[in-house]
Amino acid sequence: MIGSRVQLKKAGREYKACCPFHTEKTASFWVSPEKQFYHCFGCGAHGTVLRFLMEHDRMAFPEAVEELASRLGLEVPQEGGGAPGGTRDSEKLHDLMARVARFYAEALSQDPRAREYLTRRGLTPETVAQFGIGYAPDSWSAVLKRFGTSEPERRALADLGLIIERDAARSAARDGERHYDRFRDRIMFPIRDVRGRVIAFGGRVIDRGEPKYLNSPETVLFHKGRELYGLYETRRARARLERLLVVEGYMDAVRLHQAGIPYAVATLGTATTPEHLRRIFQLVREVVFAFDGDRAGRAAAWRALQHALPEAREGREFRFLFLPEGQDPDTLVGAEGREAFERRLESALPLSEYLVRELSAQTDLAHADGRARFAESARPLIARVPEGVYRELLTARVAEVVGLAAERLQALWAGGAATTGAASPGPGAAQRQAPASGAEKPHTRLSGGRGSLVRQAVARLVRFPAAAGAVSGAERAGLETCEEPGIGLLRELLDDLRAQPLSLPAQVLERWADRSGGEHLGRLLEREEALGDAQAAALELKATLAKLAEQAVERRLEALEARSRTARLGDEELKEFQALMRRKAGRKPEPGGAAD
Repeated sequence: MIGSRVQLKKAGREYKACCPFHTEKTASFWVSPEKQFYHCFGCGAHGTVLRFLMEHDRMAFPEAVEELASRLGLEVPQEGGGAPGGTRDSEKLHDLMARVARFYAEALSQDPRAREYLTRRGLTPETVAQFGIGYAPDSWSAVLKRFGTSEPERRALADLGLIIERDAARSAARDGERHYDRFRDRIMFPIRDVRGRVIAFGGRVIDRGEPKYLNSPETVLFHKGRELYGLYETRRARARLERLLVVEGYMDAVRLHQAGIPYAVATLGTATTPEHLRRIFQLVREVVFAFDGDRAGRAAAWRALQHALPEAREGREFRFLFLPEGQDPDTLVGAEGREAFERRLESALPLSEYLVRELSAQTDLAHADGRARFAESARPLIARVPEGVYRELLTARVAEVVGLAAERLQALWAGGAATTGAASPGPGAAQRQAPASGAEKPHTRLSGGRGSLVRQAVARLVRFPAAAGAVSGAERAGLETCEEPGIGLLRELLDDLRAQPLSLPAQVLERWADRSGGEHLGRLLEREEALGDAQAAALELKATLAKLAEQAVERRLEALEARSRTARLGDEELKEFQALMRRKAGRKPEPGGAAD
């Protein structure tokens, strides 16, 4: 898979190349068929074939899975929402959409009025071809007559939203014809999925008419709350994506691409949804929303902020760009060019500052009443942000405006939630609701020391996951009292691999991709270490676990001995001490002892 996109050269057991993720002259990117893993020693990019497709081809995880499956002729099971009849019917519908898109493109080439409109809007023939832009003829039944000559064909066209069924009275009035074309006398923008297949259309009137934009309805192929116009073209640009610019119109996205801003996408006649944002953040860490500076643009921006809050967290950045009133991205980039437009992006407001600005405009911060109102307006918004560093920083920013310490504002918000019965817990809710037992989430950070026993054990499990099957229940039980850094990750990984065995390192990385500690497993696999073969790794793993168990016994004994010097041990502690001493001496604990 990687070799079809990158020129690889054999180098021992691995393959090397210049990294496709950054510019370099000396090859530092290597691919290991044995580990099913790639790594660049220059920029740190690493992962499995799925990660490569996601990073290199800009695919989301499900799309990368589908791409691999299609190359092997396999069908990916769908939880729901697939086309009736399964993959074969879906392929027929995709083929029909492709043929209709070609029909619209041919119609554009034959209609001077439609071509003149696109020229007047500033589009070049190359851009028109790149986006597959076409024209729906000014006819009630051009598509129907071309592609709907039989009942099954008409049913397929209706399922795809390309034709509309009349009621019985209107059918009789028009020579009994039951259907007519949805799109007529419109410039047609094909909407493509990540694999470049046409799944829907957006149509814009040329002169006057309502609605100005008309989109395909929801179909078995198209869900507008998931798709972004221009995303396929953005990923084909092969540029190193750092941000996505979200605009409102098809023409906006197309003109920005033509101007040299190939990271512009458009929503499909709907507000930005959480699913849009999750898809965006699979590709980039920053999203900039561009809105007109008028009242409608400000309202759309506030809706975007509301949808962004539940997805806001450390590592993600939201910014808001407001254009001069009367301008949109299409006209503005045409007037001032790429460089000037991109300078505007650099000055876009971060989410935190936009939130503060909008709430400040609704009240007078010069007096206590206004600041209190500001805090109360901010409270339900911040409650929608997931617990974490970003939420704490956003709370601190609001506290700064109010003139209170962040801890004090959190405490007041928390008290308000308790007394008013608010549905959303205020900041700090996780700490307030923590169990009184003092139990903490297990540590997952691994020690950086090369000689760490925990690190050695984890490294062997990642490199040879089948070794987990050689660990007995008694050997696993010896880790329960261990308190070494990273022991929580080792226990969880060992339990997981014993319950659901794997054989390849890449499988371990994919299973742990979204779990706590998963990033550490990838770093361990990057290192070239003499870990031997699978059989030797299993023996070394068992020996390492035995040493960890022995260390745990020694440290517990030391703790009990230290306690005995300042106070008398209780009966249970004394039994535990005696059992640990017998265990250390190699004798089996007596029945009924604490160690049992």
